[in-house]
Formats: sequence, C-alpha cells, structure tokens
Amino acid sequence: MREWVLPSIERYGPIEAWIIDDTSFPKQGRHSVGVSHQYCGQLGKQANCQVAVTLSVANHDASLPVAYQLYLPKAWAEDDERRRKARVPEDVTFKTKPEIALDHIRWACEIGLPGDMALLDAGYGNDSKLRAGITELGKRYVAGILPQTLVWKPGVRPSLPPKKGRQSAPNTISVKDLALGLGARKWRTIQWREGTNEWLSSRFARVRVHVASSRQRPQKPTKEWLLIEWPEGEPEPTKYWLSTLPQNITFYDLVDAAKLRWRVERDYQELKQEVGLGHYEGRGWRGFHHHATLCIAAYGFLISERETIPPSGPRSTRLLPQFALPDGYRPRGSSLAA
Repeated sequence: MREWVLPSIERYGPIEAWIIDDTSFPKQGRHSVGVSHQYCGQLGKQANCQVAVTLSVANHDASLPVAYQLYLPKAWAEDDERRRKARVPEDVTFKTKPEIALDHIRWACEIGLPGDMALLDAGYGNDSKLRAGITELGKRYVAGILPQTLVWKPGVRPSLPPKKGRQSAPNTISVKDLALGLGARKWRTIQWREGTNEWLSSRFARVRVHVASSRQRPQKPTKEWLLIEWPEGEPEPTKYWLSTLPQNITFYDLVDAAKLRWRVERDYQELKQEVGLGHYEGRGWRGFHHHATLCIAAYGFLISERETIPPSGPRSTRLLPQFALPDGYRPRGSSLAA
C-alpha cells in the first residue's frame, strides 16, 4: 500500500518529513493486548487504553502512516500468561515509546523511504537519546521539548558533560527562562498555513543554542535552532522546539517545518471517525495490527483518489508586520496540545 500510494502523495512535491506520533484507544479490563492505565491522548488524561507508536510520511498535500506498532507496557511484557493468551510474538520485548519510534526510523532508513527530516512532539522530542539516534542515522529533526530543557546561555562556551551526581552543567539556563529574557526584536509574527476560515499565525522567536546534554561530544559541540512560540495575549511561551535543520534556513521555513506535524493529527482523526480504526473489539496482538493495516490501506486508497484532484493553490508561509493583528488576537489552534 505504501509503494502504491507514495506516487500519489508525491504528485505535487517530494516527501518532506517523517512524523513520529502515537494514537490511543480507550479500553476497559486488562485482557486486551497492551491495555494499561496510562496517558490517553484521545481522552486527554490517564485512563485504561492501548497506545500505538506510529511513523507517517508527509508533505504539504498529504500524509500516510507507514509504520504502526502497539506499545506493550512492562507489566504486559513480563506477564507470560497474558502474552500467551494474546499471542504476543516471542521476539516482542518491552521497549519505551521513544525506543519503538527509533526502531521505526531505523526501518525507514533501511528500506530507503524518501525524506530527510523527522518531526516529533514534546512527548518524543524531549528524549535526548531519540534525538541523538536520529542524528546518527543522518537525518535532521524538529523536536518539541519541555520548558525546563537546559541549554548553555548564548555566548557561553559549552563545558564538559556534568559529572555523576551533579544536577546540571554550569552556565546553563532553561529554554523557558531564555525565552522570557529575549528582547522584543527577537519576536516575529508568522503565518504558516491557511485554516478553514483564515490563515493560522502566531508569534515566534528563534535562537542558536548548545543543548546541555551529556550525549553530545564535548570536543565537538554543535549548535541547534531553538524555536519558541509565544502567542499574543498568553502570559508565557506555549511551545518549544529544537531543530538540526541548516543554520541558513529561513525563519519562515523553520516555523513551517515545525507546524507540518499537524497532518498526522488530522490523519488519525479521519482514520478513527471515517475509516473505523478505533472500532476493534478483539484482544490479540495479531488482530490488533491486522485491523490497523486494513484501515490504513483503505485510508491510503482514499488519499490516492483525493490526490487526483489538483490543490486549489500554493499555501506558503508568510511574515506579517507587527501591526497586522489586533491586540489580544489569539491564533486558531493556539490552545491545542502538541
């Protein structure tokens, strides 16, 4: 299905990104494979659910999930009786969600999937091992991170990684504190995509930083982009990203890349509401993945049919003058979770 649909997706442009995400399914009881009390994105809270870690390929016109694996919590992975009843393969062991995500990316590299950039929300992007793994595979990323992520202060030479027992490296600062200290000249109002009724826009700043991570080689420190979103009217910044995209990338393109992740959210909304991805009542490992495969295949067919209709026109990212939006303007979607 992937090989059949990709030419349709690429009709109007190459694959631009691999999007890592997960999707959840509320479930009662303890016998359906992988069910555990964990964060359920569909409900926005901790609840009994199953979670599948996914990789989608995307450009600005379409996207498609191409890797999909159920997350098996440790309690399930170590429960031989439940594993046997659910027919979990013997080679499936406990892995964290970021570890499954990195496996997806390794697989995509091995089979030669097109695309050179990975997009991650903060649930995955905050994992420094996953970010390092993506870099080692020769790919770039735009990764959401948490406000407390530490970076070295601009202008400060990175020091050696912190020694065992130390909480942080010297002369570091959280990305939130760094954002709060930026001057007015650093902020720009950028619109990145045409929404249902109007262009989506918000206020952003970007800074080149060294990330305070012991995984980096101290003798070869590398800088990354720190991108910050702070919508007008909000008391503090709402989102942060780290990116290894080129130093000469335009501000507009950096924002556009970070915001391209929205496509996977739409995909799973349509897969669940229109194609029936969440309508599975079986308990086994094989059935769970077979159901997802059939749903994604049907979705891929619909994408290929939809892509025979040319888009209405280009949707480019634009810079707005600071006076273009009224005071207190709140961009559409600014309150949505990453």
